[in-house]
Amino acid sequence: MTGTPETPQTKPAQTVTPKTVLVTGTPETPQTKPAQTVTPKTVLVTGATGYIGGRLVPRLLEAGHMVKVLVRTPAKIAGVPWLADVEVVQSSLDDGDALRAALDGVDVLYYLVHSMAAGSGFESKEKAMAQTAARAAAEAGVDRIVYLGGLHPANAELSTHMRSREAVGKVFLDSPVDAIVFQAGVVIGSGSASFEMIRHLSETLPLMPAPSWVRNKIEAIAVRDVLHYLVAAAALESPTNRTFDIGCRQVLSYAGMMQEYAAEAGLPHRVVLALPIPAPKLAGMWVALTTPIPLSMSLPLVESLQHDAVSREHDIDAYIPPPEGGLTPYRRAVALALGKERDGQVETTWASAGADADPLPSDPEWAGHRVYLDERSYSSDVDPKHVWTIIEGIGGQNGWYSMPLAWRVRGLLDKLTGGAGLLRGRRHPHRLAEGEVVDWWRAERIDRGWLLRLRAEMRAPGRAWLELSVEPEGTGSRYRQRAIFFPKGLSGRLYWLAVLPFHSLIFPAMSRNITAAAKALQDQESEPAGHTA
Repeated sequence: MTGTPETPQTKPAQTVTPKTVLVTGTPETPQTKPAQTVTPKTVLVTGATGYIGGRLVPRLLEAGHMVKVLVRTPAKIAGVPWLADVEVVQSSLDDGDALRAALDGVDVLYYLVHSMAAGSGFESKEKAMAQTAARAAAEAGVDRIVYLGGLHPANAELSTHMRSREAVGKVFLDSPVDAIVFQAGVVIGSGSASFEMIRHLSETLPLMPAPSWVRNKIEAIAVRDVLHYLVAAAALESPTNRTFDIGCRQVLSYAGMMQEYAAEAGLPHRVVLALPIPAPKLAGMWVALTTPIPLSMSLPLVESLQHDAVSREHDIDAYIPPPEGGLTPYRRAVALALGKERDGQVETTWASAGADADPLPSDPEWAGHRVYLDERSYSSDVDPKHVWTIIEGIGGQNGWYSMPLAWRVRGLLDKLTGGAGLLRGRRHPHRLAEGEVVDWWRAERIDRGWLLRLRAEMRAPGRAWLELSVEPEGTGSRYRQRAIFFPKGLSGRLYWLAVLPFHSLIFPAMSRNITAAAKALQDQESEPAGHTA
């Protein structure tokens, strides 16, 4: 039954039998230890490379559960701190047999996967994957499936994105396995797509003409509270099989959320002019151009804002008590997110998942490939460790050390063609892990102290990589830089020829400036303590 109050069959405070849980999504650190005694369970999490899943996994571990994660590309979680504490299953949700095997012995399956960024056709793909997961869970004897969907009004004509979320929830509720389907609105946390939309829109213009949907009512929820409910769902013993609306219990308009953000961030008051037109597609394009969110995600996100997103019931309180100290108000959630970003403590970002791609073949296997290279090197008396510090911190706020205007123009062109652009930034300003995003690149390989290989996620007729490396040379070091491009057909070859003049300007300067930045860092560290110029 969806959205209908029910009398709980068990009290939340009781002692629970541990279960094994399968989680999909991103974990967050719980705010408090659960008051009840929880017997460890086995859980399987899908979506562990994503924003919610990546934060959920460590919190499930902290709660004492045994965690398995199902990932298509294990390299994407190679740098996470909890890797040694989980069992990694390499597979896809399209493979029912592999999923069935992964679910053996699992008590709880966390289904935190969505295909919104995959572009057109994601609705049918999401439903098919959910049906595969439901069948596998039933065959494996899983006790419960936990899914995170979206808040939406009843009996409304929903956007494709929200309709898909509702359909996936229904697949689980109609399956033989007990299901808990949480329905949340805008999730506010450092690195979340919703937060990044609000932040960039609020900071772009002090006076903003906007479509009429900015007047719609929204009930946000802090990511820490989402994680609180997700973790607690594993401990509920009695069959539940229903939806729960979750939110912060504070209702604002979308314009109000931007104004509250501005106030918390210390910006002048933002004036948002609601125009009497919905214009979801035009607004989606504007969001893609002014925020890090690519067009493939901004359009469905904006379309999902065409209706109010407010809780219709608070039945969850009878099953799972609120976090200690209560639910997090919207402005407090904004303050926490800004603080995490300021302190470089962003656990996961919306761009964590990304698209799978084949890794760069090793050099001996390049025979048979048409490949274009741009190679540079630069020798200096700088210690290799300082050069590596600059290499690992490249991109984001630190930039690309050469012709920033040219990089911005190329990023804008990429956005206009539906690509990632340069606004995604990076999770941490100085530390990088394999699988993480760096603007329109993704870290494919890191040999710490020596090599960083970035794989391009920009729109281009071919596959591209950028390698940055450093090695000792005499008393100093040699910095090496290599751009690699595998063209696709004639258009790929013409593309390389078109960008060649820009490479001849950008890449030599880039190698010199990276070395110069490393020299400045070395000089700064060698200054005597307390020295002033």
